[in-house]
Amino acid sequence: MQRFLFLSTIVYTLLLAGLITLRGELIALAIPLVIYLLFAFWNAPEALNIEIERKISNDRSAPGADVVITLTIKNLGGNIDEFLLEDKIASHLTVRFGSPRHLLRLPKGSTHTVAYTIAGPRGTYNFDSVHIEASDPLGLINIKQIISATGQLLVFPDVRKLKFVTIRPRRTRVYAGSIPARAGGAGTEFFGVREYQAGDSPRSINWHASARHAETLYSNEFQQERVADVGIVLDARERANIFHGANSIFEHSVAAAAALSDAFISQGNRVGMLIYGSYLSWTLPEYGKVQRERMMQSLARAVVGESSVFSGLEHLSARMFPPETQIVLVSSLVNDDLRVMIQLRARGYQVMVVSPDPVKFEVGFLSPSSDVELASRVIRMERDLLIRKLERAGIQVIEWDVSRPFDQAVGPALMRPHVSTSRRM
Repeated sequence: MQRFLFLSTIVYTLLLAGLITLRGELIALAIPLVIYLLFAFWNAPEALNIEIERKISNDRSAPGADVVITLTIKNLGGNIDEFLLEDKIASHLTVRFGSPRHLLRLPKGSTHTVAYTIAGPRGTYNFDSVHIEASDPLGLINIKQIISATGQLLVFPDVRKLKFVTIRPRRTRVYAGSIPARAGGAGTEFFGVREYQAGDSPRSINWHASARHAETLYSNEFQQERVADVGIVLDARERANIFHGANSIFEHSVAAAAALSDAFISQGNRVGMLIYGSYLSWTLPEYGKVQRERMMQSLARAVVGESSVFSGLEHLSARMFPPETQIVLVSSLVNDDLRVMIQLRARGYQVMVVSPDPVKFEVGFLSPSSDVELASRVIRMERDLLIRKLERAGIQVIEWDVSRPFDQAVGPALMRPHVSTSRRM
């Protein structure tokens, strides 16, 4: 359009100058430009009547996995000699194949399909609209428009499969599961001996105990195994997550929360999730694959944030978690968290802390020097003191060196029953 206005100004100037000076050569000089403009007018695109349909090959993807975006363009108006299409995508997405920008020719009533392949890190990506521009063959007259073509891509965190996570909550639910319920019944672990009752299997008779009583038989009783309530708390506070350029320890925390969520759901437990950052994102406790999908979507949307209200963990409400729930906090920890963790323990919750090691994470990006070594030793001493205080309060703490995969580094420790000593993996 700027070219059209520029040429129109020149034509107007030449014609006006020729009429004022009565010089025919100036008017003759303007004639080719007038023909040029008339040709552009004659072939100018009509009012646009375009429909665009977006299809995403997989609206749920893994980090770095290829996703194909297909755009189908339908021209319901007149002929368009030059049609420029540009799909706006998020800056974090990478175009692997093809291009989101295409120059096409769209005859009247035609349909054209373009596709390109993208990949990206964990996150939620919304596609809102497509920018189009139609012009005449000379490029003098342009018509721009924004067409709505919505879509959403969820890139879930990479889930490392854990074989088993051993927890010992104070209370279990009525459904059969894999957690010892501290009650006699059907199970695999020996619980005690009781008098034989009608209906007991002969295989359960304890002959050694029965031999000491001539008139009474005794049966072995096993510990019942049931499911439990589990609450996963992901620490998304900015003060607890270290950034180094594009690297963030929060991404490792999300990966740990995803692996734990998958393991607890697979064991049949009722699991809820709270993402604690600039706001509270709460996924109500439920069972099964649908709940796993909800939690993965919540983790895909999780971002680090800071809030004056939620700067500390003291706003963790007991109303969010049923009494005597197993709470699993995924956090690199700050010193202020000690008091809140002890309060949760005093309310009857079993508390486990899975803590990505922020000291090793940050030191890994710094050049070796005596100052770095001294600072890391001081911070390590403060962190070890915090962990010892947590363990003395009966809180299980598992440290994770994020340079190793979560399932390999922490998986064996999670399978063992809780003991009071620290595990640094």
